[in-house]
Amino acid sequence: MGLKLHELAVKSSDQLNALKLVPVSRETEARFEAYIDHLVRWQKIKNLVGPKTLSEVWTRHIADSAQLARFVDLDTKYLIDLGSGAGLPGLVLACLFADRSGFEAHLIESNGRKAAFLREASRALELPVHVHDERIEDALQALPFRIDVLTARALSPLSELFKMYGSLPQQPRKALFLKGQDIDNELTEAAKYWSIDYEIHPSLTNSEGRILVVHAVKLKA
Repeated sequence: MGLKLHELAVKSSDQLNALKLVPVSRETEARFEAYIDHLVRWQKIKNLVGPKTLSEVWTRHIADSAQLARFVDLDTKYLIDLGSGAGLPGLVLACLFADRSGFEAHLIESNGRKAAFLREASRALELPVHVHDERIEDALQALPFRIDVLTARALSPLSELFKMYGSLPQQPRKALFLKGQDIDNELTEAAKYWSIDYEIHPSLTNSEGRILVVHAVKLKA
């Protein structure tokens, strides 16, 4: 059933623009709204995201994270988000895939205050989320399963991300990294040490943004 006119009237232009970029079900939209409510409340004391970005939270954070969904295979069971911070993109993707049978999102965040937010938000939204409050390297090595999808947003240069990726006993089936305009320079630097099987796709939300889809990395001899 389509949205009623009065429902459309209460949506901000930012929300409407975001939902045009990344259309979702009404149930998922409701989860996003609940997530944003938690984010705004916790932001007052935790500074989870840049304060100036809250006025465009739907496009800057929700749609920017949700656009990764088109690269997540239907049979994905284990999604691991590195340095989740405020849950971007991991918690947003968990909102999208909450109804998929067997799906789990594992959010790795060493900052205790941010990890507390992730636990509270995922509990309140009843999401299939596990929060790992420890160093990324320690959390990755302790996972008892092969990762289907590895994600990161504005975390580290690609050389550092590939080091984490390449250190795993079994490489993930796929990695999705949200990067900015420096992606070419980062790839050039990383290629000095790593052989990389990848694709680059334009961001739907930022003309300078790119989505790096990585299929394999191998340390050069």
